[in-house]
Amino acid sequence: MLKILIGAGLAAMLTSAAVYAQEETLLPEMPEDAEIHRAIVKAVDDFIRPGYREFHSTAGALAQEMDALCENPSKAALAETREAFTAAAKAWAKIEIVRTGPAIQENHFERILFYPDRKSTGLKQVQALLAKPDESVVTPNSLSGKSVAIQGFGALEFVLAGTGSEELAKAPATFRCHYGRAVAHNVEQVAAELERLWEDPEGIQQDWKEPGPHNPLFRTQQEALTALLGILVHGAEMVRDQRIETFYKGEDSVAFPKQAIFWRSGNTWTMVEGNLQGLRDLLHVSDMATLLPEDQTSIVASADFVLKSMLRVSAEMNSYIEAAVADEAQRQKLDFLLLNGRDLITRLNDHYGGAIGLTSGFSFSDGD
Repeated sequence: MLKILIGAGLAAMLTSAAVYAQEETLLPEMPEDAEIHRAIVKAVDDFIRPGYREFHSTAGALAQEMDALCENPSKAALAETREAFTAAAKAWAKIEIVRTGPAIQENHFERILFYPDRKSTGLKQVQALLAKPDESVVTPNSLSGKSVAIQGFGALEFVLAGTGSEELAKAPATFRCHYGRAVAHNVEQVAAELERLWEDPEGIQQDWKEPGPHNPLFRTQQEALTALLGILVHGAEMVRDQRIETFYKGEDSVAFPKQAIFWRSGNTWTMVEGNLQGLRDLLHVSDMATLLPEDQTSIVASADFVLKSMLRVSAEMNSYIEAAVADEAQRQKLDFLLLNGRDLITRLNDHYGGAIGLTSGFSFSDGD
C-alpha cells in the first residue's frame, strides 16, 4: 500500500511539474538587456533630449516676442506673440508626456503648466494680480519664488487671450504686458534648466542608460523598460483624462467647455495634437516594436494606427470648444477620441506590457 501511495504521490508531483513547466514556457519573456539598452538610448538621445531642446528654443522665441510686444505694442505684434505662444505650447505638449526625472522635481512641471486647475486657483490669482498690480512680480527672476499658479502657460494664456487682452495692442505697454513678459521669461528659464539637466552626461540620462545596483532610478534594464512603457501609458491616459474628459465625458454627459485647457486662445487641440504626436514619436524613435516577439510586432502597428486616427480627428475639431460641444457632428468626434483613447491605453498597457513579460496583474492604468 505504501508503495502505491508513494507512486501515486510521485506521479502527481511529476504531473504538476509538467503542467507548471508547460505554463512557464507559455509565459512571454522580457527582451534581452542589450535590446532594451538600445531602445532606452534611442528614447533618451533621439526623443527626450531633442524634445527639451525644441521646447527651450520655442520658449525663447516666445520670450523675445513678448519683449517686442511690450516695447512696441500693436495688433501685429500681439498676433505674432500669440502665434509664438501656440508654437511653444505645442513643443511643450510633445515632451510633456515625459512625467519623470527633472520635470517632476522642484515644481518644474507646475511652473510650466499648472493644470488641471479644478478650483480655478490660477485664474483667480492671475485676475487678482491684474486687477491690483504688484510690480515685484515683473522684476528679473522674481516669479520663481511666487505661486506656481501665476508662473506658467496658464497665466500667460489669460494675459494674451483672456478678458482685457486687447489692451496689449495699445501703447504704452501696461502692467499686463510686463507681467506677461515676466511669465514668458520664467518659462524659458525653466525650459533651459530642464534641457541642461538632460544634457548632462553624468546626470539623469546616465541614470536611464546605465541601470545598476547603485543607480538611484533603475537597478535593471527591465525596470528602465517598464518606466519607458509607463511614459507611453500615462501619456495616453493624460490625453483622455486631462485633455478631453475635463470638459466632455461622453455622449449623454453635460459638457463644461470652459474647463478645457487653453479654451480662450483656441489651443485645446494644439495640446491634444502635441501630446499624441509626442506619444507616436516616442513609440517609433525608441523602436519599441523590436522588443516584441516576431509574431506580436503588430501591437505597435495597431497602436500607431490608433494614434494616427486620433491625430486626424483632432485636426478636424473646432478650435472653439463651446461650438464643438454644441455641434452633434463634433460631439461624435469627441466620442471617437474618448473611445480610441481607451483603446490606445489597452494596447499599450495590456497588449504590449503582456507581450514583453509584465505579469498579468500588472497595470500602469489609473495609478496602479
